[in-house]
Amino acid sequence: MMIKPYDHAAERQLLSLYGSVGWTACTACPERLHRAVAGSLCCLASWEDDMLVGLVRAVGDGVSVLYVQDLLVRPEYQRRGIGRSLLEAVLSLYPDVRQKLLLTDDVPETLAFYRALGFSPVGKLGCVALQHR
Repeated sequence: MMIKPYDHAAERQLLSLYGSVGWTACTACPERLHRAVAGSLCCLASWEDDMLVGLVRAVGDGVSVLYVQDLLVRPEYQRRGIGRSLLEAVLSLYPDVRQKLLLTDDVPETLAFYRALGFSPVGKLGCVALQHR
């Protein structure tokens, strides 16, 4: 596996990757997905030969806040350390950022994955996540 900055020339593979994990809200409007990725603070990709197998996308200012927007790995490549490597790679680019955040499904396996990488629920910090409708 090789991790390197996402190359926007791989847009077809990007849609395939998002589709492989069932993120249909992202694939329903390819133009919006491509604009979102292009507007990201950082986007790193994991490649096996010429196949895009994983991606991490972060947004924020890179100084006070880094928000991990997307972390996805093709199902057939999961449980090989790719997600961990991608997340560690993006975090290593911004070691001094004060707030490193993400929002994820409340599933024991997913929470265990992120906890093992140093993340904890914001409730333990006396905070709450809010969403505008």
